[in-house]
Amino acid sequence: MWGFLVSQNDGVRFSFLTTIIQEDQDMTKEDIIKPENLVYQKPRLLNDNPMHYCPGCSHGVVHKLIAEVIEEMGMEEKAIGVSPVGCAVFMYNYLDIDCQEAAHGRAPALASAIKRLWPDRLVFTYQGDGDLACIGTAETIHALNRGENITIIFINNAIYGMTGGQMAPTTLLGMKTATCPYGRIPEIHGYPLKMTEIAATLEGTCYVTRQSVHSVPAIRKAKKAIRKAFENSMQGKGSNLVEIVSTCNSGWKMSPDAANKWMVENMFPFYPIGDLKDTSENK
Repeated sequence: MWGFLVSQNDGVRFSFLTTIIQEDQDMTKEDIIKPENLVYQKPRLLNDNPMHYCPGCSHGVVHKLIAEVIEEMGMEEKAIGVSPVGCAVFMYNYLDIDCQEAAHGRAPALASAIKRLWPDRLVFTYQGDGDLACIGTAETIHALNRGENITIIFINNAIYGMTGGQMAPTTLLGMKTATCPYGRIPEIHGYPLKMTEIAATLEGTCYVTRQSVHSVPAIRKAKKAIRKAFENSMQGKGSNLVEIVSTCNSGWKMSPDAANKWMVENMFPFYPIGDLKDTSENK
């Protein structure tokens, strides 16, 4: 008969569509678990440590994409990630690569030094919006403007997720947080900061893009963007910024599903998805 079966072994999942099985023949596990039947495999560079991220958080998905891209590029021994303060601070616990911890907001400065010392390394930062766009604004802008051959991965969920849900530089107008409980008011709090648009105007940037990971098609596009940024870095084409518009369902006080819908309806109109700058073909 026809059927759809799923089998798991050592974290590797296989799925296949059976052909007609003769009455006197049964498929064995060895018949099923073959490389040609592989549909999905956990990236080797993802450690088995349980993640501390909240259910529905985008960080875990982005970690997986980074691990996949580094492995596919064969850069396991030459990748160096830099993360500062915030939800991303424990990146070293989940990615089996060399990692450095930076002071709050200073990841681009540290990444610049690492890349200049070891030009053959794949160097990237992994930062949230509070870290990158607030205390780290100067480091971010100047590293990008200098054309440092690094990639900055920017997780933008418009709130301080780890420290209690305070307003961030990227918090939308009218959006409620712990420090603007009646909503962000421009006369009091100023306007949301579009760091990716700023980065696109800088001479040193090669590739500037804004993606998301809320759906399978979006995840695939985000992975391609990360791969392109990493390749640009290794080819010495300049600095790269990959923003990932994300959710923070705990900080937003929403379920994961509701947070995704809110992001699509409210974040995407203000932070539109797509490439903002790409000069990689000209360098």
